[in-house]
Amino acid sequence: MKISIIFSLATVALASQAMAQDAANGEKEFKKCKACHTIEAPDGTAVVKGGKTGPNLYGVIGRKAGSEEGFKYSDALLKLGEAGEVWTQEDLASYITDPNKYVDEKVGDASLKTKMTFKLAKNQADVAAFLAQHSAEGGAAPAADAPAAAPASN
Repeated sequence: MKISIIFSLATVALASQAMAQDAANGEKEFKKCKACHTIEAPDGTAVVKGGKTGPNLYGVIGRKAGSEEGFKYSDALLKLGEAGEVWTQEDLASYITDPNKYVDEKVGDASLKTKMTFKLAKNQADVAAFLAQHSAEGGAAPAADAPAAAPASN
């Protein structure tokens, strides 16, 4: 019994280290993303100036998939949002690894294709950690579609 508990704790510690994210490195990696994406606060402040091919990623963590106002999403992202997908750091890191595969796994329809053709081969968790810094989960202003905070209880 003691050995399995110690083994379990060691496994959790190793997994935590492997999942460690480096937002500073994510900011550097985001340079690959800014050809299509911008990070612009609701007040118009540009965190990262970028392209408009993809949606604004300010507040993406905690936002329902396919819901950035003013952006025309693919059917794949709309279906993902309809399925209840709300972006977490982990989900976003998986999505940017292979967007079409991610949607297929979540929605179960391989015929759905995203507009995002780029696949980030490494440091996905770092990019997600960087984006979390500019989302409600990371301390930024809440996104419009983010769920309201639960009232405090005693």
